[in-house]
Amino acid sequence: MERLERSEQPDPQRTAFALTLRALAYLLSYPDAEWRRHLDDLRELLRASSFIGAQRVAGIESLLVTIGAGDELEAQAAYVELFDRGRGTALHLFEHVHGDSRERGPAMLDLIATYEQAGLALRSDELPDHLTVLLEYASTQPREAAVALLGEVAHIVQRIYSAVDRRGSGYAAVLGALLDIAGERVDTDASPPEPEVDLDVSWQEPAAFDGCGNAGQQAAGRVQPVHVVRRVPADESHAAPNGAEGAWA
Repeated sequence: MERLERSEQPDPQRTAFALTLRALAYLLSYPDAEWRRHLDDLRELLRASSFIGAQRVAGIESLLVTIGAGDELEAQAAYVELFDRGRGTALHLFEHVHGDSRERGPAMLDLIATYEQAGLALRSDELPDHLTVLLEYASTQPREAAVALLGEVAHIVQRIYSAVDRRGSGYAAVLGALLDIAGERVDTDASPPEPEVDLDVSWQEPAAFDGCGNAGQQAAGRVQPVHVVRRVPADESHAAPNGAEGAWA
């Protein structure tokens, strides 16, 4: 699927906002060797972003220093243990909404339809409800629509943030930045501790971020990869923040 080229001039603020979202999405992706090669780019982009406060950026930089100075395999194992081994910290948003119920499948299909109508295509190894995928989609939308979408899922991100923060992980700073952008108050006690369930995830979420250059913008004539697993009726897709309403409840 391809997107037709637009004639309008790029908006620097929209570009900067899109790159901020894509950087945060990349930070939440699996920290493989390619991921580590972009650490300096990420630092530079986040420091220059006007959409994240200095204190939050400092928290994210602390995470980058910790991962960058540590062993690569240990960082990857810690990521899997944090995000793939329990429902409380899972980055698959529908895990928090539908669990293993039958509603999850149709919700995934609706979300895929939303991405496709926006001219975006998932890779075969991506699930549409993964937070990183949703953020990539949001980065292609006007800022107002992207913020509204983040507001729609803020209660889920808040739960994940609380669970991650309770574990003392630096990834909480990344999730906190998303809540800040959504205009939501960060609450460390948003959800009570839940018994962790080993999800035994057998696949890895590959990085879908292609560096920090202009990756946040849609390339004319190219299909843009997105990361999400959920369905939204096609006639509601452009109002993605509203089209997803009810699915995130």
